[in-house]
Amino acid sequence: MIERRGFDGLGGADHGWLKARHHFSFASYYEPKRMGWGPIRVWNDDEIAPNSGFPPHPHADMEIITYVRDGAITHQDSLGNTGRTEAGDVQVMSAGSGIRHAEYNLESDTTRIFQIWIEPAKTGGAPAWGAKPFPKGDRSGRFVTLASGYAEDTEALPIRTPARVLGATLKAGETTEYALAPAGHAYLVPAKGRIEVNGLTLETRDGAAITGETALTITALEDSELVLVDAA
Repeated sequence: MIERRGFDGLGGADHGWLKARHHFSFASYYEPKRMGWGPIRVWNDDEIAPNSGFPPHPHADMEIITYVRDGAITHQDSLGNTGRTEAGDVQVMSAGSGIRHAEYNLESDTTRIFQIWIEPAKTGGAPAWGAKPFPKGDRSGRFVTLASGYAEDTEALPIRTPARVLGATLKAGETTEYALAPAGHAYLVPAKGRIEVNGLTLETRDGAAITGETALTITALEDSELVLVDAA
């Protein structure tokens, strides 16, 4: 089963400095049929104005993955970590027993991110943060694991849940495949471009909620950049 969730039908809010769309219930957007997808709890599509951002605020017991689509995001947290993550790259925060962090767009142009929250396998534990560049050329025509809760994914950023966050870039006409466990829950969004997945067309920033499938066959109808979460 693949359910298309069109971008225009997503919840959202416009705070001036922040224009947000929510694939799942979040903040003032409440949709009981979209409280999550398996352990995937949040997928926010955020546009952050220059020289603005989220001031310090707390999190606990959540794996928070930030995929930067355009611009850059600067992170600061109560552990003393600081970092600037650029377009195409990823940062991960395991909130664990509790952490405070801030995220700012200190750039001169709008920053666009996907922020994805996945429930951890266990609550508590020491909080942690990390970031890593993932050159788009390395994922040309195929999915590359960006963050993972599996020990064998040694090149990915670690998260504390049985899930993978993956990225791919496809040129128009290219096709790639990805195997799934049918009992799992996957969620796919084209950050850029237009694609067909198992015969279903997705436009830029549409979501696809997937379960009961053994494989995805994805064809780019135009040059595309994809983000996929594959969760147990």
